[in-house]
Amino acid sequence: MGTPVHDCVGALIVNNGRVLLGRRSHDCDWLAGAWDVFGGHVEPGESGPQALHRELREELGIAPVEMRYLACIEGAEPDPWRLRLYRVTRWSGEPANLAEHAELRWCSLEEAQERLRAAHPDFPRLLALALTSASVGG
Repeated sequence: MGTPVHDCVGALIVNNGRVLLGRRSHDCDWLAGAWDVFGGHVEPGESGPQALHRELREELGIAPVEMRYLACIEGAEPDPWRLRLYRVTRWSGEPANLAEHAELRWCSLEEAQERLRAAHPDFPRLLALALTSASVGG
């Protein structure tokens, strides 16, 4: 029997041509010090959207109002993982750093691609897709 896959959800939170990223605290168990999208592990019995709503409330204090499934990416390091990405273009509340991040930053497409390129080879393409789709911010 293989190692269980970490089933995760993440949000590309988009506003005015920028995406909100967080740099994880250095004492995090998972991806310490890395730039990341907001989200986390799906708990038993949760759907992807339910998990994303919970994670965004816990991490940022916001509730997605308009979101759309974008893609699923997978990796093997440090353990097998699967990340279902959603594009969030409207939300209620004001994003605040409530959890495991040392820093929050609204990034241009180029900044976001540079920060997330090492995490997965599909991030630059998915960021471009999320930021170039017509939308109104939150």
